[in-house]
Amino acid sequence: MKTLYRIQHGGASNSAGPLAKRWVRFWGRLGGPGLFRCLASRLAAMAAPPHLGQVVLARLTPRGYIDSAAILYHSDLRLGRHVYIAGGVLVFENGQGGPVSLGNEVAIHRHAVLETGRQGAIQIGNGSSIHPGCQLKAYVQPISIGEGVMIAANVAIYSYDHQMMPGTPVRDQALVAKAAVVISDNAWIGTGAIILSGVTIGEGAVVGAGSVVTKDIPAGAIAAGNPARILKYRKDLA
Repeated sequence: MKTLYRIQHGGASNSAGPLAKRWVRFWGRLGGPGLFRCLASRLAAMAAPPHLGQVVLARLTPRGYIDSAAILYHSDLRLGRHVYIAGGVLVFENGQGGPVSLGNEVAIHRHAVLETGRQGAIQIGNGSSIHPGCQLKAYVQPISIGEGVMIAANVAIYSYDHQMMPGTPVRDQALVAKAAVVISDNAWIGTGAIILSGVTIGEGAVVGAGSVVTKDIPAGAIAAGNPARILKYRKDLA
């Protein structure tokens, strides 16, 4: 059964005094999914710093921290230990979507969208972070993100495309996919990059801001542009 909860709340104090720290620790350890735990998370956040400062709340309990203004509407959401899900995040299943799996200490920041449909799935490995405004949409094929991956703000990752046959509006055509999108361990995807169906980004590779990635990027490469091309390798920087 899908779950839906959304509780809007006011701002938080930036106080870092001893009383505020005790307040955060007390309520943070009680937080998590469910009505009471959601309320506890809200109370903990009132005395915690905003935005990135709230990631510490996820470290207080293995249940992690799910902000009360997040929307989780998915039948198969799998959470590891100490997961952080910020306010405004949307995790959404749109018709026969596969699972969304978040590993230990994954951080999903404000207003990111994780969406699955038509058997597409999303898997994010331990210690990876998805920054504000990102869109991860997995249809037909999965999106697989390794461990320690940094995905900067406003990155878009799509594991599918529309057919474009003549005589039929694109909106009415079938979804197609070349293959899964794979982002290997410790890669870094720059702000505003777009990663399309069938792309594999190798371990430790860097994709520059604003790039459009249509082909594989080897391990350790630095790539940028539209379409993205290899500029050099990180080993060349030594």
